[in-house]
Amino acid sequence: MLKIKLLTREDIEQREKTNLAPYAALSSQSRGRAYPQSQHPLRTCFQRDRDRIIHSTAFRRMEYKTQVFIPHERDHYRTRLTHTIEVAQISRTLARNLRLNEDLAEAIALVHDVGHTPFGHSGEDVLDELLKNQGGFNHNRQSLRIVDFLEQHYKDHPGLNLTYEVREGIVKHETKDQIILPQFHPEEQPTLEASLVDIADEITYNAHDIDDGLSSGIITFDDMIDGALFDELPTVERETFTNLLKQNNRYALVRKLLDLMVTDVLTETTEHISAYGISNLKQVRKSAHKICAYSQSTQKTAKRIKDFLNTRLYKHPKMITMAEWAKEIIETIYFCLEKNPQLLPPRFQDMLLTEDKEIVIADYIAGMTDRYAIKIYEELQ
Repeated sequence: MLKIKLLTREDIEQREKTNLAPYAALSSQSRGRAYPQSQHPLRTCFQRDRDRIIHSTAFRRMEYKTQVFIPHERDHYRTRLTHTIEVAQISRTLARNLRLNEDLAEAIALVHDVGHTPFGHSGEDVLDELLKNQGGFNHNRQSLRIVDFLEQHYKDHPGLNLTYEVREGIVKHETKDQIILPQFHPEEQPTLEASLVDIADEITYNAHDIDDGLSSGIITFDDMIDGALFDELPTVERETFTNLLKQNNRYALVRKLLDLMVTDVLTETTEHISAYGISNLKQVRKSAHKICAYSQSTQKTAKRIKDFLNTRLYKHPKMITMAEWAKEIIETIYFCLEKNPQLLPPRFQDMLLTEDKEIVIADYIAGMTDRYAIKIYEELQ
């Protein structure tokens, strides 16, 4: 009878040392957790982080949080959760082909948006303005607050007690407003796994916002042709995309765009690793150059797509109307709770003993799903 031997954590860690690139982040060499814990016999620390994130309340709530379009308008629009799943898939592909740590990349990808408000970036903008005297609102900082404090699943410590590397991936996720926290060594570059998640995030939303935008009818194939989005690409690629646009082939277009971007990042990042002489994680952290990147032509294409989406989709009258509606909902809830904090749930009322009222109200609102925010708003009318 064949005797089956379980794959242990030590086995997985040894496989990492044997199979991953010398500049990958190894789970056995993690900088650890804020609250020390014994190791799991079967899972590495990054695998445990991934699992804790997936089982968190904040992760589940993303199913009913807007990405670009209000989810209930059509069932097939991306939500914050489906966006996150797509980012995780692309992050794993990038990490696997570069021989980096897939588990770390996946964990960072899965957690990178848990701090988002209801109603997408519109909701974030409203809370940012309401909290201007408190330093504003930043969804990356909120994500860290969620995993470090707001999620309460354990008796031994607050938060999820994730590893340094995953928390660093949250803090150093590239956005317009960066978080500077001394404990995460601002002078250091993040791991390559974290940097890949940044690019995977951009690749994902560029592709799926085109897909959802075309599906909604707000943007058209003719708009994209007129926008000359792919003119910076080499001739063969440019002609391929032009043909797909003329054929109105949405699915093939999105597949081709994803394939182009992912392959380009893999190729360019590999060249950078070689050119900059990166041979270990310490050199990654001390690098003066951006290692994970697009080629110049694809970078220009990515920027054209972002500019196009910003002008034709995100600032479309329908989107502006939705943003105004979101502002009305969030402001109404915020000001009502500010005047009547006793309406907060018991846990948040307890937090008022140690936290500023504005922060506690923002924690409560930011954690809402779209539909729950609408429900509370209607109850307050």
